[in-house]
Amino acid sequence: MVATEKIRIRAPKTVAAMREAARLFLNTLDTKRRERAMYSFDSCERQNWHYVPKTRNGLPRCDMNDVQLAASESLIRASVSEAGATKVMAIMANEAILESIEAANGTLWHDRDPNLYFFTVFGEPDDGDPWAWRVEGHHLSLNYTVFGDEVVAVTPSFLGCNRAEVLHGTHKGQRILPDEENLGRALFTALKDGQRDRALIYPVAPREFFTRASRKVEINARLGCAAALMNADQRDCLMRLVKVYLDRKPKEVVNQALRRIEASGIDNIVFGWAGSEHRFQPHYYRLQGPEFFVEYDNTQDSANHIHSVWRDVENDFGFDILRDHYVRAH
Repeated sequence: MVATEKIRIRAPKTVAAMREAARLFLNTLDTKRRERAMYSFDSCERQNWHYVPKTRNGLPRCDMNDVQLAASESLIRASVSEAGATKVMAIMANEAILESIEAANGTLWHDRDPNLYFFTVFGEPDDGDPWAWRVEGHHLSLNYTVFGDEVVAVTPSFLGCNRAEVLHGTHKGQRILPDEENLGRALFTALKDGQRDRALIYPVAPREFFTRASRKVEINARLGCAAALMNADQRDCLMRLVKVYLDRKPKEVVNQALRRIEASGIDNIVFGWAGSEHRFQPHYYRLQGPEFFVEYDNTQDSANHIHSVWRDVENDFGFDILRDHYVRAH
């Protein structure tokens, strides 16, 4: 691993907007709802993340009134880019589309409800102490940790969709995450023979990506084709793919995340692929840099079901930077 100085994400405009939106959201809640929505910052619940349909802690949209729903959406929009908000809201709405597809096929096995997305705030959103917030449900988990004017962590950050492309009905042709799929495939098919041999890390795509809902990334092997071995066009495609994941976040965050990646060396980013290069055939890829790890898979439901996640190798949930702060403070 290349040693680099930690680049702090100082994002005063983003933090101010996020803090104000979190306060407004909490202020709309009565005592019972607030108790469900709030945990202490040090609670182990902050690391209890997942992206499957399951019972969750926090306050779900289905238990909010119109004012609270609007405030919760404002919190999302304060924390992501415009493109990111479009994807997030589409993922929530997609539950109704998935329900109609599964009901028609006789495969409905779980509640598919756009209102089963849960909001949780950890600690008080103020200037002094660290605080965090999360929105989570089926195919969505956004986690933010804030301290002062710094966005200490924006990971784990998971977006997924089923169907990756709606093939029938009113929403036929809808694709919520097209760039995640298209650019990954474009990069793999742009590689030449020797490069492709390096990039193909497994002949068959894994059923699920490797990090799952782990609380810390524990992938050590750097498998794949390094950017150092790519030509200019391939490197450009690689960075466009990296930016697909970064661009879900506000511009202040994106700019400094890119600085961190550049400081670590673009040459050190490794791209790995598994499975088929053809659409609707199971496939998987990963992007691995010294400090970040991206995984994508499309293997379920006839390879029409996407999972994608951006992780920080050392600093998911802000552990790395906050640990340094506490060491200095004490």
